[in-house]
Amino acid sequence: MGGDTITPPPSTSEEDSSSLEQELSNSASQAPTFFRDDMSMKFEHRTMIENDGMGFGEVNEVGDGFSSAALDFEASRRRRHNAYREVLQSYDELQIRSENLKEAKSKILSYTPGAWMEKVGGMQLTDYDVPKTTSLILIGPKGSGKSSLVNRISKVFEEDKFASERAQVSYSSVGDGTYFLQEYMIPKSSTSFCLYDTRSLSDDPSNNDEILKLWMTKGVRHGDPVIRNSDSPSLRTSMKCKDRWNRFLSSEIRVVNFVIFVVNGISVLKSMDSNDDSETKYSQTLARAFSCPYVSFKDDKPVVVVTHGDLLSLSDRARIRVHLGELLGIPPAKQIFDIAESCDPVTELTITDMLCFCLEHADKNLPRKSWITKKVPTVPLSTYILLLITLGIVIISAYVHHAHIPHVKGAKPHAKLHKASPKLDIHWHKIRHLWLE
Repeated sequence: MGGDTITPPPSTSEEDSSSLEQELSNSASQAPTFFRDDMSMKFEHRTMIENDGMGFGEVNEVGDGFSSAALDFEASRRRRHNAYREVLQSYDELQIRSENLKEAKSKILSYTPGAWMEKVGGMQLTDYDVPKTTSLILIGPKGSGKSSLVNRISKVFEEDKFASERAQVSYSSVGDGTYFLQEYMIPKSSTSFCLYDTRSLSDDPSNNDEILKLWMTKGVRHGDPVIRNSDSPSLRTSMKCKDRWNRFLSSEIRVVNFVIFVVNGISVLKSMDSNDDSETKYSQTLARAFSCPYVSFKDDKPVVVVTHGDLLSLSDRARIRVHLGELLGIPPAKQIFDIAESCDPVTELTITDMLCFCLEHADKNLPRKSWITKKVPTVPLSTYILLLITLGIVIISAYVHHAHIPHVKGAKPHAKLHKASPKLDIHWHKIRHLWLE
């Protein structure tokens, strides 16, 4: 794994306890521990949960009071400690809840767009623009595992467990993997919601901002190429060649309803434990893209999925989620999901929990219909022109009629007025008819 040393798991609870304290205080860096067996993972988890002697006891007094810096440091340690314990406990809760996996999957399969909308502010479902298909877009750096995540999600909800993988997965590190937007209905036979696999984030933040703004404001369409300003001429030519048949196909442009950020747990861990700029750049890219205002819906930030966790120890996986929570400003136990590359009930339940979170927030942030379009009927311009012409004729006729009455000798004004009345009646009927329409 990129030159990291594969070390065996620690064998005593004393080592586990001391390593946890070191992790929480960040006082020492350590290489990732890979390939922990199930027994050592369970032992490590139990030891970390039960151990309360981790240096979070008393706040040191300085002179007659407390040092402000010491208080801030202690508060930070306690906050990270509580988050760490909550994340660890979430793994136990998943194990218990996995017995209800069937019910959790049924809830996802019964979803229809707008069905989980909250009726707040006197609004009803008819007051919103409800899409035919809820669209969830996957965004992440190179090698984060977006396409692999699509395949794992698809297998959870497909009846045919022997079906081939739907998304093309890159085997090597050459290129960016997915170059064209790919739509995947979940499951295949449904149109309730879909996943969009995308091209990896660029190392250039300006490129990411431009692409994210385009997707979030203009929508996404299956098969569209993702071309950056920084792409070389040869790459552009290659993509146009691959896209030669796409211009003859028409597909619907979908509005993005929620965002799933996918990150590689190993890369995050390296950026945490390294002082090398090339390693820490990964976290910087994540933070910059995640903070793009277009990927959030009002106060609701994207959900985060951590992949490749099955290659790490449980302690490291918890550390990664706490670190990402602090980095991105979201709760690590509630909005960051650790989805391993395995097909066990716990992983499947984690996937259903993640999708449930996304679909609930997608329905929560459905765009409202325009009040003007809804409440005020549209009147053609020609109607206004005809109305003005009619009013002009009426006014002129009345003026001419009034001007001729004094100059007619021996005429009976009432007879003249009565003779002109039918014309006025016709004009007033026209005006009344137009207004009623």
